[in-house]
Amino acid sequence: MLGRPPSQLVIVRIPPAIADTIRTARPPVPREDTPIKLVFAVDDIARARARASDLGGAVKPAEREWQFDGATVCDGHDPEGNVFQLRQR
Repeated sequence: MLGRPPSQLVIVRIPPAIADTIRTARPPVPREDTPIKLVFAVDDIARARARASDLGGAVKPAEREWQFDGATVCDGHDPEGNVFQLRQR
């Protein structure tokens, strides 16, 4: 899991029988053409970056972080390419 209550992003594996019918690029191609971007508060982006990688997703490297509204933020994507943002105060 990434985030902290009440906001969390849970990355789960799709059951093999369903996953075998879905074609995604390897590595996943981030799908940035969606009108929704989930934003999750985290205590430590570096720790969340490592956890996302362990679970098949990715968070952009530290040099791609930026400051916004008093927080450090960074984009990432889940194993299917759905984009999200992490926000560390």
